[in-house]
Amino acid sequence: MRSGIDILVGTPGRIKDHLQSGKLDLTKVKHVVLDEVDQMLDMGFAEQVEDILRVAYKKDSEDNPQTLLFSATCPHWVYDVAKKYMKLKYEQIDLIGKKTQKAATTVEHLAIECHWSQRAAVIGDVIQVYSGSYGRTIVFCETKKEANELALNASIKQDCQSLHGDIPQKQREITLKGFRNGTFKVLVATNVAARGLDIPEVDLVVQSSPPK
Repeated sequence: MRSGIDILVGTPGRIKDHLQSGKLDLTKVKHVVLDEVDQMLDMGFAEQVEDILRVAYKKDSEDNPQTLLFSATCPHWVYDVAKKYMKLKYEQIDLIGKKTQKAATTVEHLAIECHWSQRAAVIGDVIQVYSGSYGRTIVFCETKKEANELALNASIKQDCQSLHGDIPQKQREITLKGFRNGTFKVLVATNVAARGLDIPEVDLVVQSSPPK
């Protein structure tokens, strides 16, 4: 960064640190890209993003950077926030169209009703039936505590490991590598694993409770 760079990719917190310590100058930025904008502007990052972009944007100026916002979901409030950073004649590109869901036609969807106390046993049975001894399964949980408890539950008979925000990054990488390589067959995760993971050949995905 000291000798000059063309592209900077970073998390809001780190970029803000470098700005505050004077190591980064954003006055000449030509393009701004916000990825996962619905999460970025919702998960407490909005203030940090605002602080960073304040340097590069002038109110109602035509010389502001070209701004590109990417998001898998676009609630109405995303458009409202987007207007702050975009020119009046911004373009909206929708790759989903009118379909609210686009699931592969080869994927089967099942909903199974059970009492919470039986959930681990039912999930264990579902894994046996739909993934077998050699298939790979990801189970999504709401909380880290739930992920740990399910991963250790005797009802899930396959080798199993958990993945969530309390696990150090280095261990997360080891866990993901093991899952990719087939060292263990079941990954129990919170939504930390829901975005940006590329794991081929997963036979079964289980939501341990309906997404809110």
